[in-house]
Amino acid sequence: MSYPELTPQELLREGFTSPRVTDEPWVVRWDAFRGDLAAIEELVLGLLPPTVAFHTSGTTGASRAWYRSKEFLWSEAGMLSRLLAPHRPDAALSFVHSKHLYGALTSVLVPARLGIPVWYRPGFAGRLPPAGDHRRWAVMAIPWIFSLLRRQMAWVRSTGHVTVLHASGMIPDASLDFLAEAGAERARIVEVFGATESGGVATRQWSEGTPPDWSLIDDVSFADPLRPDEGEVTLKVRSPRLAFLAGDAAPESCELDDHVERLGDRDFRFTGRRTRLVNVNGRRFNLDRLEDLLRPVLDCADHAVRPVTDPLIGEHVELLVVLRPGTGLGDLDLASAFERMGLRPRGVRAVDRIDRTEIGKFRRVQNIETIDAGAIS
Repeated sequence: MSYPELTPQELLREGFTSPRVTDEPWVVRWDAFRGDLAAIEELVLGLLPPTVAFHTSGTTGASRAWYRSKEFLWSEAGMLSRLLAPHRPDAALSFVHSKHLYGALTSVLVPARLGIPVWYRPGFAGRLPPAGDHRRWAVMAIPWIFSLLRRQMAWVRSTGHVTVLHASGMIPDASLDFLAEAGAERARIVEVFGATESGGVATRQWSEGTPPDWSLIDDVSFADPLRPDEGEVTLKVRSPRLAFLAGDAAPESCELDDHVERLGDRDFRFTGRRTRLVNVNGRRFNLDRLEDLLRPVLDCADHAVRPVTDPLIGEHVELLVVLRPGTGLGDLDLASAFERMGLRPRGVRAVDRIDRTEIGKFRRVQNIETIDAGAIS
């Protein structure tokens, strides 16, 4: 795969949603400014429109357009840059589609704020850019990138250090395997928690072991005081970087679609997204976690777990699989899959494909063929 060069001016004039920017590989040399960050800021703010709209993914309801002023967008990029700056990246590799907020920031604006070159790759296939003269890389990731990095461990080991920035859903177990294989001295994960409506609200980072709990970013606070007897709540925050709807002012606070356990004035533990939590016979399951558990044992092109209604117990789940060409359900180790899930799904469905957003979130399925899981040994 080649990476045709775009000038910073060409990149910004194309816009975040241009197919040339979202669907084709490219490289932009922000290092051509030789550290003149004032000139970069003048260029970026001069070419961005006064307000920029980003749409929610549509996975939890109708997609909506949320707006940010270009100044607040630049401020958000500054926040992410400060998280990366202590690790001193001198080049960036991004896999994140720029039509969404996270991609616009990490593929375009964060490398600009750091003054470093950035290579963008729109898909799984193809070569990584040569490490070359750049020893310390920032990799802007979505969940499947950890599997790619594990396959490209020779590239990782040819660098001095790799910082992986992740901010698009539950981080997979492959991230822990990646850190273990790369080594704590060579790799680190910086993770950001947020949404299109809120921007980044919390962060955590680690280089070995299991992920720590989340801490609010400096300019973010909980919207409500912590109650002594408080249990699990939806996450509600205040921030100067909240987006606004067309014709409205920025809100004072934002309530996200995420369940958390607050651990103090600044920290919390994430327990799941409202629409991805189900209770089956009194046991609660996080569907994102179930999908990640299945990845090592399901030899299929794609899979998903989705909630369904059950006439007896109210809630249940179904397992959806996209089979590889020439294979059938009998070729899958479903017994191991059910064991890892900790429950037997109400049904297994072979589907032609699973429709996902550009950052991998489950949206819907196409052309379903129903298979009764009870008939599968």
